[in-house]
Amino acid sequence: MSPSWLRAIVVFATVLSLGMGAGAAQADTSLRGVNISARDGAALVASVFVPDTPGPRPGVIFITSWAFPNIEYLLQAQEFAEAGYVVLLYTPRGFYGSGGTIDMGGPKDISDVSVVIDWLLTNTPTDPARIGVGGISYGAGLSLLGAAFDARIRAVASMSGWTDLPSSMLGNQTRHVRGGVLAFTAALTGRPSPEMQEMLRHFFNNEDIPAVVSFMEARSPARYLDRINTNRPAIFMANAYNDRVFAPNPIADFFTQLRGPKRLELRPGGHGTAETPGLIGQPEDLWRNVHRWFDHFLQGMNTSITAEDPVQIQPRNQGGYETYPTWSAIATGSTHYFLGQVERPSGEGALVSSAWTGWRWPIVTGVDTVASEVFMGEAQPVSIAAVNRRNAGVWQSDVLESALRLRGAAHLHVTIAPGSSGPTTVIAYLYDTDTLGMGHLVTHVPFTIPEAVAGWIYPVDTDFFVTAYDVPKGNRLTLVLDTVDPLYVDMEDRSTELTFVSPPGDPSYVSLPRR
Repeated sequence: MSPSWLRAIVVFATVLSLGMGAGAAQADTSLRGVNISARDGAALVASVFVPDTPGPRPGVIFITSWAFPNIEYLLQAQEFAEAGYVVLLYTPRGFYGSGGTIDMGGPKDISDVSVVIDWLLTNTPTDPARIGVGGISYGAGLSLLGAAFDARIRAVASMSGWTDLPSSMLGNQTRHVRGGVLAFTAALTGRPSPEMQEMLRHFFNNEDIPAVVSFMEARSPARYLDRINTNRPAIFMANAYNDRVFAPNPIADFFTQLRGPKRLELRPGGHGTAETPGLIGQPEDLWRNVHRWFDHFLQGMNTSITAEDPVQIQPRNQGGYETYPTWSAIATGSTHYFLGQVERPSGEGALVSSAWTGWRWPIVTGVDTVASEVFMGEAQPVSIAAVNRRNAGVWQSDVLESALRLRGAAHLHVTIAPGSSGPTTVIAYLYDTDTLGMGHLVTHVPFTIPEAVAGWIYPVDTDFFVTAYDVPKGNRLTLVLDTVDPLYVDMEDRSTELTFVSPPGDPSYVSLPRR
């Protein structure tokens, strides 16, 4: 079951247990369901809270997640309404009762955001100078896209969203299995557009990929960064290190290029997991900060949020937050480990401080190892000794004499010699390995050489997914390279040989950003 559906069950069960409905709003607010007509005539299903107090009010629009109805935000909407906001929740086109077909962040979805704002201004006492838009996942991306094309949006809350869709779905030329989750949930809860169906068919058949990339680029907020910077909305962004739907690397890049008021929060967890407690009425800091963000920029309240450093990160294996003035400030240096020769019979190499070249290590591809990732949340520890050296390369550092505080995106340089023609895929994992030999996943990254030719060698440079993780003193750092992971569609054919090499003058290494 996908993270989205697990969250759906939790949210719906909580709302039902509380007996929430149109008549359950507090005495100082009213809630009603409405249909909003889009420019092409499609009816968007929405719910709106309107405070009973007179006068122009700030307005907040929440756009639902992929495959969710607008009941998703009901408890949060009531809190905002009780604080004096007009709050509108709507289900994007193509899902549940909303008309039309799923546009997947395309021009019709972007137009719909403006249409909803028009409706809000016409039918409620919303102040046109104080409008915010927010959402989780799909709603987060649509909020950013809306802010690029409608200057009336003055504040945004993007939670577990995307900025660069090709990077998320096809990063390093490697297709992610999440495409299947999108297709399944869209067909189950909505009506995919013909264009979306064609794109997904190309995606799964690994054909006409330039057309797929073009489709996704047109739906990426990063493409419209200049527009967003011209409009200068105040943008709040929150994501998780283990978000395997929208990894944080492009989020951090996008954040760095924003020129208006901004804030970035990164936490442990998976896609949408940090937002769930607030959706079911439990106190947690993410939604509390969303309230503070909107209160500051839409209510004019002094919530002190802009006096805080705009980058707030919670390391994965410790409590509390670290704060920084910029994204680049999270790391103050780097540590290089070179990949040493793999020894027999151990089938293991060392991560060393000096360059080491001239070695080769062949593996048999297409066989999964215990180093595989997981779709949701934090991966479980694995025995490094149990990683089959016939199907993976393994390199370990000496015992660390002091803690290694990783902050940001580690970098891998490695050279590969495919054993056959055709695509060649490798998944790289970094582990914190304890004294019992159990590896705790720090980060990973897949990469694919799409046009590999047998007998050639290919140098690869790639960044791991962003993380904040302290490898304790006394543990080891472990690098594993294998060729199969259930998260990714692309992988090697079985019984094909692939060789990791370190040719003279070009040592393989991993570079670690640290504090």
